[in-house]
Amino acid sequence: MKAAVLVGVKQPLSIQSEPDPVATPGHAVVRLRAAALNHRDLWIQQGHYAGIKTPMILGSDGAGTVISVGTPSDDGWVGRDVIINPSLDWGRDPRAQGPAFRILGLPDNGTFAEQILIPTANLAPKPAHLSWEQAAALPLAGLTAWRSLFTRAKLIAGERVLITGIGGGAASFALQFAVAAGAHVWVTSSSPEKIQSAQALGALGGVNYRDADWRGQLEKVAGFFDVIIDSAGGGGFAKLIELANPGGRIVFFGATTGNPTELDLRRCFFRQISLLGTTMGSPLDFSGMARLVEAKKIVPIVDKIFLLDRAADALRHMETGAQCGKIVLTC
Repeated sequence: MKAAVLVGVKQPLSIQSEPDPVATPGHAVVRLRAAALNHRDLWIQQGHYAGIKTPMILGSDGAGTVISVGTPSDDGWVGRDVIINPSLDWGRDPRAQGPAFRILGLPDNGTFAEQILIPTANLAPKPAHLSWEQAAALPLAGLTAWRSLFTRAKLIAGERVLITGIGGGAASFALQFAVAAGAHVWVTSSSPEKIQSAQALGALGGVNYRDADWRGQLEKVAGFFDVIIDSAGGGGFAKLIELANPGGRIVFFGATTGNPTELDLRRCFFRQISLLGTTMGSPLDFSGMARLVEAKKIVPIVDKIFLLDRAADALRHMETGAQCGKIVLTC
């Protein structure tokens, strides 16, 4: 099979011929039709991730057709179109992942290839209303967004939601899911175009977080928020606490701008504000996410599509930060 292989840190992905995977007990071989990029792939390629090994096939997101299984009782999967849950070996406790948990694409070979070996427990039917590229865009970012909103924040209809850094995959899904759930959503971005795109998806408005007074602007036009979803951290995190309603929940799943330097703990405890960390999601979360996408006919936002042969170019496009939605490879 053909695969895009990371041969060394800070090296471009190399298109190579790799052995076809063989189904083993409890596993299936999927002929991939599309795979999607995540910032995790870029961070691994740049060396900003723990436990990096090379050579390695990156990629956590994929959609394709099951061509073989290793256990006879799983024969019903053969020939079915599927999406892949990249959250491997979550464990028994839905509240948090266990010690064996890992994300597809490191240390296990990932989806930037024509075929992949994956546990049958990590297969789910492909939503029928989605193209291959749209389906491949769904798993990791959709799972992260769904758990953030519904498992951790316990969002209910009518609540006010702020999503920071709109344009990335998880933030875009959080917007779509929150709107579908009946929430009132605002966003932040450094790009007016991305804010306009968010409004086309149902956001009520947004502000540019590069403006010195962005917090004041947001409070003036939108007020305060019941749920805030953030993946940046850094110095702006303290302002999110200022924007939270009493009893508000701030969910975060990244620290792309570093750790917050100052937090107003008095404001947190006096106003009963919850700070909630999250990572990926459990099998129950993945099932809930897939049901919501199917029921509401949600369509992932695809920014740009590259052939597998151009996987290195796709990573460079992600590095520019210009994307709005998911970057996808066709396999």
